[in-house]
Amino acid sequence: MSRTVLILASALLCLPARAAVAFSEEDLTGPYGLQLSGETTISGTSAPAVVLSSLVFDGDGGVAGYSSVNFNGLLLGNPVTGTYDVQSDCTMTLSLQDDSGAWQHFTGKVTSNGIDLDQTDPGAGVHGRMLKAADECKVADFRPRYAIALSGASIPLATGGEPRTVSGSGTISVTGSGRFQFKIGTLAGDGTFDVQSDCIVNLELNPARTDAKAISLRGMLVNGAKDILAIETDPGESVAARFHAP
Repeated sequence: MSRTVLILASALLCLPARAAVAFSEEDLTGPYGLQLSGETTISGTSAPAVVLSSLVFDGDGGVAGYSSVNFNGLLLGNPVTGTYDVQSDCTMTLSLQDDSGAWQHFTGKVTSNGIDLDQTDPGAGVHGRMLKAADECKVADFRPRYAIALSGASIPLATGGEPRTVSGSGTISVTGSGRFQFKIGTLAGDGTFDVQSDCIVNLELNPARTDAKAISLRGMLVNGAKDILAIETDPGESVAARFHAP
């Protein structure tokens, strides 16, 4: 299976054109979190894919990091390195190479809400957004309450049936150190989370309903921890999650 559907990259604030602010590689430095999703045809047939990447830009056109991809329900992960270029008109290009030697290419636009990116490789079909992360994070950075939205597809790996659309929204509220309660649509229960120093956060949602399975998410605190970009890591679940603190 090809690994061409991988990563993504960058984020900065792009001021209105009238401000005449020039941008370059030097303006884009430090860690960023990237989330991508879409339908890809890289394997010959259409399949859902979601991506979470942690990338560090060196301010001199170089980037390195790690990417996790749930492609058609199968989770992959690998380190990446690459190059990037930022233009004065707020457009950018990004090229990333994974440890298999394959390259992925992206074009994007710096906006007031981060950087919007599209993968340009034939059949890739994924797009998303990148936001700035802190140099270091701790558990206390996790906000007391987030709104959450889930979207993607559930793939019946054992039976080989058609993917089922996943969509839902709700909230999570912290109840103690590393613990929270959640409600997403009609699903409610308790959960746990941990925050790593590189701003990666792992969440486990345990529904109270006995007929519902636990949900495992891997995300990254971005935008001053006001937002979390995440993907579901459970087999068969190509689902992206967005968290936002009110």
